[in-house]
Amino acid sequence: MTIGLAEAKRRLDEFAGSAAGESPLYEHLASRAAEDDEVAGLLAAAPEEASPALLFAVAHRLVQADPIHPLYRYYPALGGSYGVDDETWPLFREFLLAHAGEAAGMLASRSLANNEVRRAASVFPAVAMAAKQAGGKIALLEVGTAGGLLLGMDKFAYRYQCDGGEQLVAGPAKAAVGLHCALDLAPGAVLPKLPKKLTVVARAGLDPRPLDLSDEDELAWLEACVWGDQPDRVRLLRAAALAQRKSPPQIVAGDAIGAFDEALALLPADVPLVVLTCRTMGHMPDADRGEFLSRLSALGESRPLWWVMDETYEHGLSAVLPGRDELAFANDGQTTLGLARRASGGWDAVALARTTRYGARMTWLAA
Repeated sequence: MTIGLAEAKRRLDEFAGSAAGESPLYEHLASRAAEDDEVAGLLAAAPEEASPALLFAVAHRLVQADPIHPLYRYYPALGGSYGVDDETWPLFREFLLAHAGEAAGMLASRSLANNEVRRAASVFPAVAMAAKQAGGKIALLEVGTAGGLLLGMDKFAYRYQCDGGEQLVAGPAKAAVGLHCALDLAPGAVLPKLPKKLTVVARAGLDPRPLDLSDEDELAWLEACVWGDQPDRVRLLRAAALAQRKSPPQIVAGDAIGAFDEALALLPADVPLVVLTCRTMGHMPDADRGEFLSRLSALGESRPLWWVMDETYEHGLSAVLPGRDELAFANDGQTTLGLARRASGGWDAVALARTTRYGARMTWLAA
């Protein structure tokens, strides 16, 4: 099924609103596309699950492949230096409609792939806390890993800029990837203590459509899924992908239910296990989400297990720490970093922080 023109325009208009303040380029293009029958028609004719973000990722990928086109200049992620002006929309419209056949094929065959490496800065404190509770060494299993960049978090350097000028530094001093995150404290919260070293002795991931980042075409698609006027995100992504090629993680193709046991079998059974989900749980059907949590609970009865989640409260922490409605995503559009340890007969869970979309800022909640 397709969504139809009216729904496509509605989604584009909604996407323009979500891009406001974050991406002048995509806010402009989406707002104009919402008024254009032909451009909106590309999305209208795509499969029902296609989104405006996918449409703009497709356009980004097509521009990547045509570096002499004038539209290239409006994509800072590709090296362009032009800001939005009177020529941006006409050039975009002309270019995309000239490639309508290719765009339609990609909209039907591609899925949006987000592997935002800066999110490692959001989840690192929670994984480090789990490792400390575990006694040091952990095995790391990420559900919904895409290209697996977060699985390399122990190899990244971190700098957290706190209110008042204080900085928290963690990770190896000489790292190919350095991540920066602004960190402020909620009332009553205390800054976390972060280790210089996180010891991950084994790592594995699972994803319905894993990406092989040693393949330049797949890496280019992942880069195209980054908004076109956010070059810093692309640079970090590529740096992390190139570093990963030296020691790529094992990633199993499959979902959180059907492939979980296969991915788990790649990790040593005698090492404490940290299961990581980052912006994944909301994409699961309700029944699968319940089954996944049941599996974690059962597994935690037989081995030390922690669940680190950076999810909307509704799809993550609420399952093991109910009654915290002030953390709802609807309140401020932020996700909640949670840490849950499976104890005898139940979960010991805590809300650690509120996190933003791309890991650039977090508000620490824990005392």
